[in-house]
Amino acid sequence: MNTAIPPVDARKMNDAILVVNAGSSSVKFALFPAAAAAGASAMLRGQVEGIGEKPRLSVRRLDGTIAIEETLAAGSKAEACLAFLLEWLRRQLDRHRLIGAGHRVVHGGEDHTAPVLIDDRVMAGLEALIPLARTHEPHELAAIKAIAAIVPGLPQVACFDTAFHATQPEVARRFGLPRALHDAGVRRYGFHGLSFDYIAGVLPRRLGPVAEKRVIVAHLGGGASLCAMLGRRSVATTMGFTTLDGLLMGARPGSLDPGVLLYLIQERGMSPKEVNDMLYNRSGLLGVSGISSDMRVLLASTDPHAKEAVDLFVYRITKELGALAAVLGGLDALVFTGGIGEHADPVRAMICEQARWLGVDLDAAANRRHQAIISTPASRVAVGVIPTDEEITIARHTQRLLETAASVS
Repeated sequence: MNTAIPPVDARKMNDAILVVNAGSSSVKFALFPAAAAAGASAMLRGQVEGIGEKPRLSVRRLDGTIAIEETLAAGSKAEACLAFLLEWLRRQLDRHRLIGAGHRVVHGGEDHTAPVLIDDRVMAGLEALIPLARTHEPHELAAIKAIAAIVPGLPQVACFDTAFHATQPEVARRFGLPRALHDAGVRRYGFHGLSFDYIAGVLPRRLGPVAEKRVIVAHLGGGASLCAMLGRRSVATTMGFTTLDGLLMGARPGSLDPGVLLYLIQERGMSPKEVNDMLYNRSGLLGVSGISSDMRVLLASTDPHAKEAVDLFVYRITKELGALAAVLGGLDALVFTGGIGEHADPVRAMICEQARWLGVDLDAAANRRHQAIISTPASRVAVGVIPTDEEITIARHTQRLLETAASVS
């Protein structure tokens, strides 16, 4: 894989960085000026949905207007969709030069605790991690290979969801399993690191000096996890070896007695493939409610099973919030982010009510208005709502790494 680094001048707004978040049937992307490290917004954001079936490309400009909505050839795979996207970008941005692509990569393992410029050696290492993240890593690596084939020589950077949690103490990363398994990589890694990285970066501006104290960030969405921070560094998190652990999620169960899995395989005759499908696609809010994995649908429903799913979601967060507060030795700030965390004020209210014992005093009116601070002045714990931006985090890491690599080449 050619990784020749073009000269990078972050002051030139005609240099652009493509950010890619590839999934099994969709690719989300954003285009940033190379000055993203200085706080620039995305010039374009969009996605290709329905890859492999009826793919559809939709892109919006910075002002929210539609740049393109187009159905691609039926059955088009990811590489063909990316080729169409890159050619469209080339035509639309004739005054810009694409200098690199940054990718969200879920798992970096033990070797990658910071963003890295991708070459053949790095790719080989990431492919070896596929068994640890089968639902994510193969699609992310496929997008990297596709772009390398379409635009040979374009530098690409991998930014890892696990990297932010590398600061955790060893005791927080170990399972009670034989040492040989830990040494072989069976340990707690933690995820949603790009979101937590972004929140950690803006905490001082949003919370002031309390940002450096005992903070728990709740990334709540289709995937959900909590991260305990001290000095804006991760010290504990609810996700572990895979993205299945911890909180109840949209279609994933969160923490589960491993004996349940043994029972399903040994007594119910389920195959590993069937168990995998159940854990990743048919559990969580969807499994409990039998209605939907979408919190908006459940909150609007009068079905008692919908309420049960929401109650369980809040209960599991309440338990983990207490556990992380214990690890921190108290709590100074609680921050909500992610789709549910940013928009579902009833869920925030329920969580804050259960956290009153920690010193949380919710301002109900501020919460309904989705204000940046939703705690009262009397609250011992500052409670904030901060929209996350994983894409600009990737763009910033990519720009800095390209700039560093260019300066030493």
